[in-house]
Formats: sequence, C-alpha cells, structure tokens
Amino acid sequence: MSPLTKQKQKNEWLEWLKAILIAIIIALIVRNFIFATSIVDGDSMFPTLKDGERVVFNKFVYMIGEPKRGDIVIIQRPHKNYVKRVIGLPGETIEIQDHVLYINGDEYKQTFISNEAINYTGNFGPIQIPTDSYFVIGDNRAISKDSRNGLGFIDEEDIIGRSELIIYPFSEWSLTR
Repeated sequence: MSPLTKQKQKNEWLEWLKAILIAIIIALIVRNFIFATSIVDGDSMFPTLKDGERVVFNKFVYMIGEPKRGDIVIIQRPHKNYVKRVIGLPGETIEIQDHVLYINGDEYKQTFISNEAINYTGNFGPIQIPTDSYFVIGDNRAISKDSRNGLGFIDEEDIIGRSELIIYPFSEWSLTR
C-alpha cells in the first residue's frame, strides 16, 4: 500500500469518526432539550391514551411558552411522572357541579372527552388556582389521580413537556390532542 493510500484511509476513518460524534451530540441535545419519550402507566387518560402506549413529548414548547388549556402534559414528580390534561390556568377559579365544569363561573365545554367521562366527574370546588400553578385532570375521570384528589396544584416547573405523538404500539400512531 502506498503512503498516499494509507493517508487517504486514515482521513476517511477520521471523517467517519467525526460524523458519528456529531450525530451522537445532536441526538443527546434533541433527547435532553427538545423531545423525549414516556410510557403511559395506567388508564387515567383513557381513551385518549392507553396503558402501555409510548408517547413523544415536546420539552422545548414550554421553554418558550406556557401550557394552554387542553394540553396533555407530562408532570415530573420525584417517584413517578404523570400524564394529565391542563384544565385550569393560573389565577382561575375551577368548579364542577352536576357534571358541568365551570371556569371563573362560566360553563366550559369539554370537547376532548366523552359524555360518559363527563358523567363520572363528581362535584368539586370552587377552588382558586394559585398564580404560579395549573389544575390538571385525567380524561378517565372515574379513576384519575389528579389535581382534584392527590396531585394538587401543579407548579409550572413540574410540567416538563407536552405530549405530541403516540409512537407505540405502531398500530396506534397518532397525534395526541
């Protein structure tokens, strides 16, 4: 082998090594700051999300904005992450009477859940949400541990992302809304 051929092979290996290193760095940045995955544990978001489904969530969206009503969010707690829907925003008053959700005294139509789920929503409140917190509820109202019964108000810094896409099982690929 000529010295020129050896040098060419060495350069080719260095180029491959650089490309692999750059790909790993990009993957780490995307994984840590933009998108991550989470596995749904339990039926509290049924039928929107089912137990065992893997969802991709967007971490970046709340670095530049704030959660909105209706967003399905990932809530980070010390021992477990939760997937819930944002219902109440900071400073609002939430009340549920006779299966009707009221926000600041006005009826709010919950178009994202079934009438059956609405009928399983018991009376609650009225309660005012602190200015730095959110009120979340699971779509499966009958069994959900949420702001009504165990999670309490959710601090903004505990919301680590918005669910965007179901990626597993493959037959269930869809956007989460």
